[in-house]
Amino acid sequence: MFKIFLILGSINGFLAVGLGAFGAHGLKGKLPADLLEVYQTGVQYHMYHAIALVFTALLADRFSSSSLVHTSGWAFLIGIILFSGSLYALSLSGIRVLGAITPIGGVAFLVGWILLAVAAMKSL
Repeated sequence: MFKIFLILGSINGFLAVGLGAFGAHGLKGKLPADLLEVYQTGVQYHMYHAIALVFTALLADRFSSSSLVHTSGWAFLIGIILFSGSLYALSLSGIRVLGAITPIGGVAFLVGWILLAVAAMKSL
């Protein structure tokens, strides 16, 4: 799982930087300020959780038998897709109902962090 999460974290870090640059340079002046802020929130959480995936890769390498660590990595990835993805789609399309998906991604992020905490407590 080390390799998978390291690759996923690296790809998502790359995407977060690229999408952030696109938002800052390509969307400035083209989106209303409120939608640009929504887009930037997606980028911010995308990067945080790309880093979390790299961190999870390191933990998966150290605790290779921990299904909690592995599941946390998948939760982070699902969170990126649902949380950041829905914010990107909402801001670019203006379809506000897409915001209903965002909290599901947020819950996935929370699950990922809780699973890491439980894995840490079990390893003590």
